[in-house]
Amino acid sequence: MTPAGLTLPAQAATPIAPSAGTEGHPRRPHGRGRTCVITRRACFSASHVYRLPELNDEDNEARFGRCALEPGHGHNYELVVAMAGPLNADGMVLNLSEVKHAIRRDVTDPLNFRCLNGLWPEFDLTRPEGRLPTTEALASAICARLSPHLPVVAIRLYEHPDLWADVLRGPTSPPMEAFLSIRTHFAAAHRLAREELSQEENEAIYGKCARVHGHGHNYLVDITVRGRIQERTGMICDLAALQHLVQELVVEPFDHTFLNKDIPHFAGCVPTAENIALHIADLLTAPIADLGARLHKVRLQESPNNAAEVYAETAQLGMVPAAMEALAAT
Repeated sequence: MTPAGLTLPAQAATPIAPSAGTEGHPRRPHGRGRTCVITRRACFSASHVYRLPELNDEDNEARFGRCALEPGHGHNYELVVAMAGPLNADGMVLNLSEVKHAIRRDVTDPLNFRCLNGLWPEFDLTRPEGRLPTTEALASAICARLSPHLPVVAIRLYEHPDLWADVLRGPTSPPMEAFLSIRTHFAAAHRLAREELSQEENEAIYGKCARVHGHGHNYLVDITVRGRIQERTGMICDLAALQHLVQELVVEPFDHTFLNKDIPHFAGCVPTAENIALHIADLLTAPIADLGARLHKVRLQESPNNAAEVYAETAQLGMVPAAMEALAAT
């Protein structure tokens, strides 16, 4: 599995010092003192089950669905750790062998091929503060274990390619708050044209996308929500309810449609990737708030080369200057 690009919050993007030898600035051997972000990827396999001891079997299954079935189920987790700091005299933020050792010692060795329930104190449900080992709770616990040893600014944990959590660490990051993202898809056709313009004028603006009979895409949609990790459940919000909302409000109405004609909103609004993403955000903001979370971001990928991102609140998992992006690559 190849992780998507991990972008850091704006507050993590400290200014980049000029290159060595730049006029007006002293030469810095090996880049010493210049700021950089580095990432390290690691993988582990583990199992978990969603069952609270204060609930009976029927209530656990009603609340957590098949995730409550014992003896549990497993995932191949993928972890991306983003770290930031000034370069040392050797031209590194950190020695990567030390980074690898810290992640192995504090995360992958303790978790790999084990059941997460009760494995760490955070997941001990006999304690009042214990919580289920959800993706977001596990990401937060990993961040807490690595931060004393590494200059962590962000953690991304993939449970699988369509579900992941982000935890930010910084002076403005609220404690026990996280981001949860789900990915889904739909197929639809559209035509990019403004009704008040002639065909020639539309083609001058939109090119081939203005052709009368339209064209189609297999759209990928990433929905990111933000909130506090709840005690006991370990969730930002009910994951099954979130997935149901996106399915009912976006996928079912949009899938296998001609957006211009089948979706009333686009009868008078050009269905560009930007406008589709904005409309999805408008549809989801209030229902997600009813679940106890906040819609943070909608990302709509129209093709391998084109995507649009819109924010329902101030961007934190936003784009930062290219030189400061932490790109997680295999």
